[in-house]
Parts: sequence; structure tokens; C-alpha cells
Amino acid sequence: MRRMSEQLATHYLENATKNFRRLKGSADRAAAQVDDEGFFRQLDEESNSIAILMKHLSGNMRSRWTDFLTTDGDKPDRRRDSEFMLEDGDTRARIEERWEAGWQILFDTLASLRPADLLSTVRIRGQAHTVVEAVNRQLAHYGEHVGQIVFLAKHIARRDWQTLSIARGQSEAFNAEMDRKFRES
Repeated sequence: MRRMSEQLATHYLENATKNFRRLKGSADRAAAQVDDEGFFRQLDEESNSIAILMKHLSGNMRSRWTDFLTTDGDKPDRRRDSEFMLEDGDTRARIEERWEAGWQILFDTLASLRPADLLSTVRIRGQAHTVVEAVNRQLAHYGEHVGQIVFLAKHIARRDWQTLSIARGQSEAFNAEMDRKFRES
């Protein structure tokens, strides 16, 4: 039983990492399809731009994943409200740099976790979570915002949009190709 639990925990960590990488890849590929003007464009005054969403997620990642097992996930030096405002120095290059740094912290932290850590307690804003709960919380949070980034990029790119998944009208061909590959393996 212990071996199976360890295998399940290892599988969970690998799967969570894979899903975070998939989310990052989707956001990266979407954002790459818009020019700088589109990167900073808000649909209305209450909406976030791709830049703001990436800035927010970067701040969240730095806060949540730094010293993940030992400190509260909402660090005292985090200025969350400022993540939703463009400030002097918030160029596309600088936001993308912070984006990459945030993801690096996340992936380094996930790589450092061991199966025995999964039921440990961590805190986010003082609230207790198991490591599994905290990881799932972030997967859901990042998934929501990556969906927004993809939506905005698709809206901005319009006819130039290059799909991130199966193109419209291509499901049958895609499924046939997947079936062919499965039978050949």
C-alpha cells in the first residue's frame, strides 16, 4: 500500500507539472500572436489586458511558490493591487521577464516536492491547505487567467489567429491520425 501511495503521489506531481507547463505554453503561444499594442489593449476600462493578466500571474507565482512549504503563500512584500495597474517600467519585455521568472519559481518548487510533502500543511493568507489543495488551487486560478489570455489574443488577432488546439472542422481528421498512431505503437 505504501508503494502505491508513493507512486500515486509521484504521478500527481508529474501530472500537475505537465498541466502547469501546458497552461504556460498556451498563454505563451497566444500572447506571441499579438503585437505590443494588442498586448496592452483592454476591451473596456474594467477589463484586464494580456499584459495585466501576465503581470498578476507573475506576482502570484512569486508569492505563492517562493518558500512554498515554509512561509505563507501571500508574502508581506507582495503588492497585489499593483499587479492590476500598469506602472512606469511595465514594458512588454519587463512583464515577460517577470512572467518567465514566476514560472521558473513554480517549476523549481514543484521539482523539489517529494511524495511525503503532499499532505503537509501550507498557508495562503493564513488559511491552511494541504500541498495538494494548494497546487490544485493554483492550477484552477492559472487556468482561469490563461483562458482569458487566450480569449483576448484570439479576439485581437482575429483572422490572423493560429489555433492552439484542433482547428475548426478538423476533429475527424485529428482523431483518425491519433487512432493511426495508436495502432502503430
